[in-house]
Amino acid sequence: MALPHELIPRIAGFIIEETALKPSQVNNTVELLREGATVPFIARYRKEQTGELDEVRIREIEERFAYFGELEERKITIFKSIEEQGKLTPELQARIEATRQKTELEDLYLPYKPKRRTKATIARERGLEPLADLIFAQELTGGNPEEAALPFVDPGKEVPTAAAAIDGAGHILAERIAEDADARAMVRRFTDEAGIFCSKVSREKKDTVTKFEMYYDYQEPLKKVPSHRMLAMRRGEKEEVLYLSIQAPTEDILASLKARLVKRDSIFRAIMEGVAEDAYKRLIAPSIEVELRLEAKNRADEEAIRIFSRNLRNLLLAPPAGSRRVLGIDPGLRTGSKLAAVDATGRFMEHVTIYPHTGAGKI
Repeated sequence: MALPHELIPRIAGFIIEETALKPSQVNNTVELLREGATVPFIARYRKEQTGELDEVRIREIEERFAYFGELEERKITIFKSIEEQGKLTPELQARIEATRQKTELEDLYLPYKPKRRTKATIARERGLEPLADLIFAQELTGGNPEEAALPFVDPGKEVPTAAAAIDGAGHILAERIAEDADARAMVRRFTDEAGIFCSKVSREKKDTVTKFEMYYDYQEPLKKVPSHRMLAMRRGEKEEVLYLSIQAPTEDILASLKARLVKRDSIFRAIMEGVAEDAYKRLIAPSIEVELRLEAKNRADEEAIRIFSRNLRNLLLAPPAGSRRVLGIDPGLRTGSKLAAVDATGRFMEHVTIYPHTGAGKI
């Protein structure tokens, strides 16, 4: 999908806020990138347009432009899908337009995403959504849940008892909670901040000596796992030596989830507590773990790239001709000739720009 031209200023605005660069620097760089110019070309030959931005800042603009471009394209698809369902409200539209995170966008879309046939879908087909709404509202304080569920008993729809009706309504509520963007954000935050990354040896390899032996029974806070260790454990998992998982702070998450959902004086209190646990353990936790593991992998990949780049830079800056002082020259007319000197160890000493054809600039 081609990005509509009217979205370019919006995306550039996001980048300006993130990077604190001048609007002219971001706007001009974005335009050059959209024209097909490469990062090295822009850094070397378009300094006047970019305000002397170096390759690092230009590449940062390029990466964020790509990210926000994909985000805005996804929003267009999501708006179309929800509009076709007739469920796009002004509030939902405002939340979607305001988000700048792909994970948050997908959380907002989740309740409207086409689904396979689930337990909740079957319960809705059996006419149990009104009972789910009744339980979720938690307005009844007298009687008992079974009595409230009796009107929904219908053997013809495979709801033979009040308990079966409550069970089906619970599946509807668990799916509803699991698709709530705020609930998912809370679980993601708790797991990301306090989760423990765990590595265990697979049953088939427990008596085998491998290069991953140090990770046979290993735990570390998710946010503190260094890139080399994360990549090593993922290699072990790929080779079917290790089994990786994230141990979330389940008790804290459930306490927070129940505090948001459960009313103390309702006859449905115990049911809602069970529904909250089911929603978290069966539906939310597995998907959040997948997301956080992918994010951890991406962070490890990026850190590894930075380390390799730094090492390569040091290698390339090593003395090219042994222990000799070297003067390098990059000839140019309009922008002048650049000279740089390094000492016998390869340490940078001095640089200067001269204009020999005009007589300007002296060493």
